[in-house]
Amino acid sequence: MNLNIKYNSPVVLTFAIISFVMYFTNNILLGTFNPILTLNPYFNYHSTTDYISLFTYSIGHANTQHLLGNLSLMLIIGPIIEEKYGSKQLLIMFIITAISTAILNILLFDSGLMGASGIVFMLIILASFTNTNGNGIPLTFVLVTVFYLGNEIMSIYENDNISRFAHIAGGIIGSFFGFIMKTKTVN
Repeated sequence: MNLNIKYNSPVVLTFAIISFVMYFTNNILLGTFNPILTLNPYFNYHSTTDYISLFTYSIGHANTQHLLGNLSLMLIIGPIIEEKYGSKQLLIMFIITAISTAILNILLFDSGLMGASGIVFMLIILASFTNTNGNGIPLTFVLVTVFYLGNEIMSIYENDNISRFAHIAGGIIGSFFGFIMKTKTVN
C-alpha cells in the first residue's frame, strides 16, 4: 500500500493553508495583520492596504469557529470543483468572487468583511453543477439555491455579525460561473 500524501487540490489547499497560518500568526502578533485581513467598510482610495484587502479579507477570520467552518466546507467541496474546472479557472473564480463581493459590500453597506464565506457559498452552488453536461438547469442547483440562499435571505436581519450579503453574493456568483464556465478537458 502506497501512503504517498498528494497535494491534490493546489488552489484550495494553498488558500486553506494561508488562511490557517495567517489566522494563528495574526493572533500571536495581536492583530498586526488586521488591516489586510479585514475589508474596511469605508474604503480609502488612496490606501494601498485597502486595495490589497479587496481580496485578502477572504483569508482573514474572526475566530477559530469561523476559520474551521469555512475551511471544512472548502476542503470538502473545493477539490471536486477544482478537478472539474481546473486550478487556473478556480483561482480566477476565487479572485472574482472575493473582489466582486468586496466592491459590492463597499458600495452598498457600511460594514466590513472578513472570511471566505462568499467563496465557500460559490463552491456550494458550483457543486450542484458537477454531474451535468451543460444541458438544462440541474435540479440540485434549484434545491441548493432554495435551501442555502433562501436561508440566508430569511436570516438577513439577524444581528449576529455574519455577512449574509457575502453568502448571497457568493451564491449568485457561483450560479453565474456554473452556467457559463467550461469544464477542463480530461485526456
